[in-house]
Amino acid sequence: MDKIDKKLITLLQENARMPLKALAENVFLSSPAVSARIERLEKEQIIQGYEVKVNQLKLGYHITAFINLEVAPVQKPEFYPFIISCPNVVECNCVTGTYSMLLKVVFPSTLELDLFIGKLQKFGRTSTQIVFSTPVAPRGIDVNIDVPKED
Repeated sequence: MDKIDKKLITLLQENARMPLKALAENVFLSSPAVSARIERLEKEQIIQGYEVKVNQLKLGYHITAFINLEVAPVQKPEFYPFIISCPNVVECNCVTGTYSMLLKVVFPSTLELDLFIGKLQKFGRTSTQIVFSTPVAPRGIDVNIDVPKED
């Protein structure tokens, strides 16, 4: 991956709908050359998809929370299908520490959050933090940092 690939990734992370012509102008290449580079980055799974950022407040989701959940390893085969089926769970991570799962959830109200936590507690102990504000929202990865390549 060279500097041009990194610039394309940075531009696409800022605006995945940036027209090919504008991308080409930013990296001083032709549109077909940029298209070929993007296609290669997709084939190599460096670019894995394109997303839309949604204003959750305008959709009625006023509560964002992080839930730590203690799940025993033997419960994971039951837990994973359950959590995948929950549309309010926007992220689920298996983590180290006292708790084995970290969930990011969005709900219209604390009442609905509370009901969901009740369902989770069949899998184990929980600890919940409700978000007051987000000074750094989810953002793209800085591709200009040199990272050792995988073998």
